Amino acid sequence: MRILVADDEHDLLDVTIKRLKADGFSVDGCENGEDALYYIENTKYDLAVLDIMMPKLDGLTVLRTLRARKNSIPILLLTAKDSINDRVEGLNAGADDYLIKPFAYDELIARIRALLRRHSDEKTDILSVADLTMELSTKKVMRNGVEIILSSKEFALLEYLMRNKGAVISRAQLENHVWDYGFEGGSNIVDVYIRYLRKKIDEPFEVKLIHTIRGMGYTIREAL
Repeated sequence: MRILVADDEHDLLDVTIKRLKADGFSVDGCENGEDALYYIENTKYDLAVLDIMMPKLDGLTVLRTLRARKNSIPILLLTAKDSINDRVEGLNAGADDYLIKPFAYDELIARIRALLRRHSDEKTDILSVADLTMELSTKKVMRNGVEIILSSKEFALLEYLMRNKGAVISRAQLENHVWDYGFEGGSNIVDVYIRYLRKKIDEPFEVKLIHTIRGMGYTIREAL
């Protein structure tokens, strides 16, 4: 899943991005509201984390602008203000959740996962396709009772496929959701990682789950 984090506290932004990437997310970051608005309007993000107090455009202005333009991206606001009025203002402007600074990273990631579930067809912490299961909070992937160890990118790619099980996902969609702007790999990176996944998810088992739809992309489902 791809996330934007916008915060003008450089050190906090840097640490947050590194920890989210370690947790398997594709993450872009910026330090002002003007850039945040540009990124969100020109990139398909699954969620955005916006600090309220930012230069150029504050987080509330970015939020109101997005909602006025019918952009429904899930928004988590970060605020150093903890009064009820401040929180109500953010929620009334269209925020999906808020978090008061300073915050614990564990709470941030829990709120992010809760928002992603809320805006997904999957409402639990566990994704499943046939005998393949993925527990998002623990990053545990099992197939037919066998645990499968994945790299962070393999996990992110499989998660996106499983969240959209049965749908045909293009290479461009996979690349846009799983890799951020810092990506410097080759043009066939999606195909490479699909091969990695097939070796771990499909090759040891009789029933194959990851399918290539020629000229269109990939899908994960029990049978074509």
